[in-house]
Amino acid sequence: MLHDPLATALSNIWNAEKVGKTQCIAKPSSRVIKSVLGILHNNGYIGDFEEIADGGKNLLRINLLGKVNKCSVIKPRYPVKYTDLEKYEKRYLPAKDFGILIISASKGLITHIDARNSKTGGRLIAYCY
Repeated sequence: MLHDPLATALSNIWNAEKVGKTQCIAKPSSRVIKSVLGILHNNGYIGDFEEIADGGKNLLRINLLGKVNKCSVIKPRYPVKYTDLEKYEKRYLPAKDFGILIISASKGLITHIDARNSKTGGRLIAYCY
């Protein structure tokens, strides 16, 4: 039984990257997982991904580029103001301007850079570098 499908998908990506695979499968598929993968794709951490219908469940096939050093979810999902983003950058990212924090804001899932530029806060979801 999966308690956190997003954590499972990100750990599948990280484990496949460590081994050196070029593809991995994430299951089950959801809108949140697809949004997080879209952010990772737009920032150049992963390649394309596609949804595959497998019986009653949908799977996601993710092409890997070998650029992920670490990616994981943030539990508990801390509420954060845009003025406090630097504190969480220091906690979860190894260096300044290296990696991204993914935040669930009223505009949807965005990176911490977009949140700082638009001066919006939200809840921390995941990080990747």
